[in-house]
Amino acid sequence: MNGVLIIDKPGGMTSHHIVHRVRKMLREKSVGHLGTLDPMATGVLPLVVGSFTRLAQFYLKSEKTYEGTIRFGFSTDTYDAEGEPASEVQNAHLSLLAIQELAKQYVGVIEQIPPPFSAKKIKGVPAYKLARKQLEVTLKPARVEITEFKILELENDCASFTAHVASGTYIRSLAHDMGQKLGCGAHLSALRRTRVHDFTLAEAHSLDALQLAANKNECDSLFVHPRKFLPEIPSVTATDEALEHIICGRAVNLPDFSQARQVKVFRGQKELVAIATRIAGTLFHPKIVLSQTQAMKVSNHSYS
Repeated sequence: MNGVLIIDKPGGMTSHHIVHRVRKMLREKSVGHLGTLDPMATGVLPLVVGSFTRLAQFYLKSEKTYEGTIRFGFSTDTYDAEGEPASEVQNAHLSLLAIQELAKQYVGVIEQIPPPFSAKKIKGVPAYKLARKQLEVTLKPARVEITEFKILELENDCASFTAHVASGTYIRSLAHDMGQKLGCGAHLSALRRTRVHDFTLAEAHSLDALQLAANKNECDSLFVHPRKFLPEIPSVTATDEALEHIICGRAVNLPDFSQARQVKVFRGQKELVAIATRIAGTLFHPKIVLSQTQAMKVSNHSYS
């Protein structure tokens, strides 16, 4: 079983727990995710299954879109609603305009300090392990990019927002930083991811739906069509003769006119066989082979 499956992650579960559940449902050991979600968060969690776990390297810097709610009035030690209060509770008495104007300051490339309860490492140790022991956690600012950050509404002390960010951005830190600047404290009270790269909620399935499909041996119908993967990389359909060479890791000539550095190689319309790198002209060398009949990773040579 090879492909990409989009799960609509429920709240209260870690991304690792979702992966574990899906492994059991599909009876497939090779399952991974394309970007973790905090336990509190819900929404798009793309999973790569079988030989398609090799495609994870292409999604390391995927942009993401979120919607959620920031509560003003007190901060927490985790920067979200699952943490303990880290400041006195107060009435924020903020205006929608004031919050919207502040949000504009975060759009662009900014320096952001990750939350102490995060997977960022300090001398090889994840920060959250130190924070749980109430040890001092000092993390260095990281450069992140925020394409869009809009405050939509303000009801009492809770502001709803949408955000489009580059990989590595912590929405929790955004909420915490806004509270610090406004002098009232704030934390992330709800978060839902609506997009990762080109994968959206429209393609997502609940765990219950996946379990039902697994019981009927109909899981294939829930997988994303392979032609939708990595739309920035052109697709070519290879002949059977060329595919034999590709599966064996040999360079072949492919009918591509895009002049792209890499192409997706298909057998027919649905079977993604390989990602190939251009050597010269129409000559390509397979970088990753995903064939259902002979899955293997081809070592990268100087063409990569």
